[in-house]
Amino acid sequence: MIDIVNVRYLEGYRVEISFENNVKGIVDLKDYIQQGGVFSHFSDLDYFKKVHVNKELGTLCWPDGVDIAPETLYSRVTAA
Repeated sequence: MIDIVNVRYLEGYRVEISFENNVKGIVDLKDYIQQGGVFSHFSDLDYFKKVHVNKELGTLCWPDGVDIAPETLYSRVTAA
């Protein structure tokens, strides 16, 4: 597993993610809203903008503990 070391909010549901192996890329996470459950909070853009890196887990998190696995995000970044 490759940890995320930095995230930068861009616009809409797009964020720029940097991984510990120096891979960097932009992902659009808008499709997570459709998954419902905890991701339904993403429909509130102000909530989404509170994204940050949990240094212990090496992944993206939001204030109430919602997170997305780093390997999922790494796959999105490197698929392009």
